[in-house]
Amino acid sequence: MNLVNLTINNKSVSVPKGSTILDAAKKLNIKIPTLCHLNMSEVNIVNQCSSCRVCMVSVGKGLVPACGTLAKEGMNVQTNTKDAINARKRVVELLLSDHPQDCLICDKNGNCELQSIAANLGIREIRFKGEQSFAKTDTSTKSIIKNYDKCILCRRCETMCNDIQTVGALSGVNRGFNTKVGTFFNTNLCDTECTFCGQCISVCPTGALTEVNNIPLVWDALHQNEKTVIVQVAPSVRVAIGEEFGLEAGTISTGKMVAALKSLGFKYVFDTNFGADLTIMEEAAEFINRFKENKNLPLLTSCCPAWINFIEKKYPEHLNLTSTCKSPQGMFGAIAKNYLAPKVLNIEPKNMYVVSVMPCVAKKYECSRNELGQDNIPDVDISITTRELAKMIKEAGIDLANLDEEPFDIPLGESTGAADIFGTTGGVLEAALRTAYEWITNKELKDVNFSSIRGFEGIKEASIDVDGTIVNVCVVSTLGNARKIMDEVISGKSKYHIIEVMACPGGCVAGGGQPYHHGDYDIIKKRAQGLYNIDEIKKLRKSHENPSIITLYNEFLDKPCSNIAHKYLHTHYFNKSKIYKNEESLTTNE
Repeated sequence: MNLVNLTINNKSVSVPKGSTILDAAKKLNIKIPTLCHLNMSEVNIVNQCSSCRVCMVSVGKGLVPACGTLAKEGMNVQTNTKDAINARKRVVELLLSDHPQDCLICDKNGNCELQSIAANLGIREIRFKGEQSFAKTDTSTKSIIKNYDKCILCRRCETMCNDIQTVGALSGVNRGFNTKVGTFFNTNLCDTECTFCGQCISVCPTGALTEVNNIPLVWDALHQNEKTVIVQVAPSVRVAIGEEFGLEAGTISTGKMVAALKSLGFKYVFDTNFGADLTIMEEAAEFINRFKENKNLPLLTSCCPAWINFIEKKYPEHLNLTSTCKSPQGMFGAIAKNYLAPKVLNIEPKNMYVVSVMPCVAKKYECSRNELGQDNIPDVDISITTRELAKMIKEAGIDLANLDEEPFDIPLGESTGAADIFGTTGGVLEAALRTAYEWITNKELKDVNFSSIRGFEGIKEASIDVDGTIVNVCVVSTLGNARKIMDEVISGKSKYHIIEVMACPGGCVAGGGQPYHHGDYDIIKKRAQGLYNIDEIKKLRKSHENPSIITLYNEFLDKPCSNIAHKYLHTHYFNKSKIYKNEESLTTNE
């Protein structure tokens, strides 16, 4: 490896050739403020656009941006000269001069990188007075709000949307003072190619991009007496919510989270993991049927709503490959309203209100899809993010970190370890393989860990020996990588039999509704490890061994992929390509 030797603040450091000054400074634990820079190199996300100029440092007699300047042999860098500090202050002051002064009521208050840098630089007044830009806030979607007035043109969202997700919903438009990062022809976000993955929210340093706030609607539901209000919680929430209360990333907070939800007033607190185990029952059976018939392969998983939006818009002619299974959120809601309500609680489905807590903002949109329900009654009434749940807990004055642990309610609170790993990339496929292997071979699977499909690479593949039969599998995270694999499928080069796709880098642990990680991918890895730790200690680690799932099939669903299972647990998808947007034809793979 070719190394470059330089000094920063009179400290020597050696870095690989091609590294930036910012990279070198990080190696010395020297902090240089950044706004436009985005570095999640473990999942191939690096943005060095140097547009904001907040990271200016002194080299020789001049100033250069640390994030976009390559380290050179013998370079002498000073990060805290008077000129460098004043340059940073001036840039931030200029940004603040065209920024709304409503920090106290901003959704990003306390998590705003612009706010933090201004505080660290000691900025206590706006010296530059002048005209401010104003634009209408885009509230057209069920998932994402775009407040153009708070955009600082860092282009992080553009990098994520165009380069990583390859969706192409956002771009820089106009020039000069009127420049903004928006949609083509000022189209409402709901009418663009946006999949609502929320990764733009995850990387936005200010309040320019936030999720739709559903907290007031949940409080309203909890404070009325007409309906039985229940809640389900996704697997990755339990290893992330603790971060909002000072706990280490990856801390398993399941019991404390359940206790907090009960304190908030939910009648029953259930686990989306139950829906995940149910998903495996249906999806494994569906895969086995297709594999035996050699039809509609590769099977594409359907748990991620942003991925479903992507394939509906970009590859609608291949919807027949997509699993017809609803997501765990949808399956849970369907069973809660059509089995739990009438058969266990003796109430009508319309009198049950289902709230979901998800790591994902696309789940908000998924709840609104008309096909996900029965008789005009939605499977899930409303979804909130991990961040929103944390806000509700804080609003109620509940100290989550010091709560005594409580268990989920039964029967829809019982789950296996296979369900827990749904929250990380590769987890859905691994869970499916655990069940499919035993169903195909009628033999016990001794080692349930499919380590070859774990990890954070954007594309992982493996060939699994199922009692002499080879099953070729693929795990994909980010929509950009999904595009690469879909192009292989279309060209006939794909050898895969089943493909798992998650829109977010690393899976749901890095979802758009999770606590902000500010580009620190170690946080994402700790969350994922937390889920694997839960799986390891669970007595049951295969979905088909869940006693409550077995009872559900015996009493209600008959068997996986039965007619009644298809009625409540499966769905269909639509051609949403712009080319065919005026057609009413439905593409179904049932």
